[in-house]
Amino acid sequence: MRIQVSQELLDRQLVDRDGRLVGKVDDVEFALDADGVPYLRSLLSGPGALGQRVGGRLGRMLVLTAERFVTDRPMAPLRIPYPLVERVDSAVWLRVRADELPTSPVEQWLRRHVIDRIPGAHRASG
Repeated sequence: MRIQVSQELLDRQLVDRDGRLVGKVDDVEFALDADGVPYLRSLLSGPGALGQRVGGRLGRMLVLTAERFVTDRPMAPLRIPYPLVERVDSAVWLRVRADELPTSPVEQWLRRHVIDRIPGAHRASG
């Protein structure tokens, strides 16, 4: 089952209900229900999830590079509960808007240290 889920979801673009790109599916998270039956709990996105999936030296480098931009370590991936998925085709379409999802730690750092310093950035339409 893990192989089939991986082929269907991994590396697909995550798209919110308004058609905005959210990221990519870098890994998936399973859980067990009360009867011990496994189910897909969450889609994981971000360098922390990708680094763990890749593994080895390259995976550690991905995580360490991304962690330079955050204060909380280890860096947690963006977790999107699977019930928020509307459909899966060439992309994974979500039922919610991007701003209804938690902000990734890297995005928070970029906003605070780069975007917020750009003159007029707060007046930009979003």
